[in-house]
Amino acid sequence: MMGFLTSEQPAKTITNQIQINATYQYWRLHLMLSMYLGYGMFYFTRKSLNFAMPALLSDLGLAHSDIGFLSTLFYITYGLSKFFSGMVSDQSKPSYFMGLGLIATGIINIAFGLSSSLFMFATLWVANAFFQGWGWPPCAKLLTTWYSRSERGFWWSIWNTCHNLSGALIPIVIGFIAVSWGWRYGFIMPGVAAILVGIVLCFRMQDKPTSLGLPSVGEWRNDALEKQHEQEGKGLSFKKILTVYVLGNKYIWILCSSYFLVYIVRTAINDWGNLYLMQRHGFELFSANAAVSMFEIGGFLGSLFGGWGSDRFFRGNRAPMILIFALGIFASVSALWLTPVDNFVMLSGCFFSIGFFVFGPQMMIGMAAAECSHKNVAGTATGFVGLFGYLGAALASYPLALIIERFNWEGFFSVITLSAACIGLLILPFVKAQDVRDNANG
Repeated sequence: MMGFLTSEQPAKTITNQIQINATYQYWRLHLMLSMYLGYGMFYFTRKSLNFAMPALLSDLGLAHSDIGFLSTLFYITYGLSKFFSGMVSDQSKPSYFMGLGLIATGIINIAFGLSSSLFMFATLWVANAFFQGWGWPPCAKLLTTWYSRSERGFWWSIWNTCHNLSGALIPIVIGFIAVSWGWRYGFIMPGVAAILVGIVLCFRMQDKPTSLGLPSVGEWRNDALEKQHEQEGKGLSFKKILTVYVLGNKYIWILCSSYFLVYIVRTAINDWGNLYLMQRHGFELFSANAAVSMFEIGGFLGSLFGGWGSDRFFRGNRAPMILIFALGIFASVSALWLTPVDNFVMLSGCFFSIGFFVFGPQMMIGMAAAECSHKNVAGTATGFVGLFGYLGAALASYPLALIIERFNWEGFFSVITLSAACIGLLILPFVKAQDVRDNANG
């Protein structure tokens, strides 16, 4: 009888492992597709204002500072929502949290398209910002629990390109809709699409692998750093984890300061780029939006290279790659500022280059925050860093609008060039810190 049991045991083990592998592979693919589509649609309902802006300014007679005011309200609310939603999301089901948030943003976009007063615009856009904060934390949670440290840079960068694909399509699609049917449909049509995708998300996402009876991703892939991360701080209360691994974590604060500056540059170029091309270089709306779309195409490639490169060349240490990209941001922003010609190809190339170098740190800093905190608070940690990012984005909205009105585009570029120069300086301490930390864990 004992001989029979021992001969059957390997066969059972192999069968179970095949089932585990198949389940992991199925859900990793389907979760990635769901996150990609879902967050891309969040981006559509978030950036609709920016690329309908010129038509909205013309139709309603609003000032640049009015739009900047709306954007600043949005970014501050969104940053706060990202942090607090992260705490809720880490203890909730990602499917309903992300799906219901997207449905809400869709409804608000439709209402925005049907409004006309600045008061209603401000009210609706703040409400939109609140629900927009429901998109990122569930993705951070899933990317941290379904993909391990040694491969996460690649998979996180794949997901992060949804920003860029959506961002490349938004100026063209929204610009075309605004020119063809009016700016109102630039909000209504993305709103309808968001509601439909949100309904799909409610039924097409899962929680952690352990909720399906699977081993953790560190055990499944036998990833030493990942298993160390999974065991760290095990059994602590959520309040203790939040205090020690997020609010009291010096690495997180280093990342917050860098993220703040990355988002000043990213938001300034993305939100004001088309207006700069129209006013300084004489572009039409559609051609200006087409040039700005190169920012997102460059970001698509930069995200992929940054994630893959940090896995391949630095063993999952994100800091050296962030530093390399920071130098590229400074050079690219300076090139856009100092380019004297009105050539579409050359200016589009500048936007492409800035996007390439901005979206690498934008992606890797969020990922590094998840990896430097507790495994169970990935959404909270990335949301906290995101809060500082969107404080930077807020600074690139209304305050920067006032700088444009007073000091013209020279003032604009002075601010973002200085911000770009400081990113690398702030990330320098983290290069050594993460290397020491990973060597200790390894």
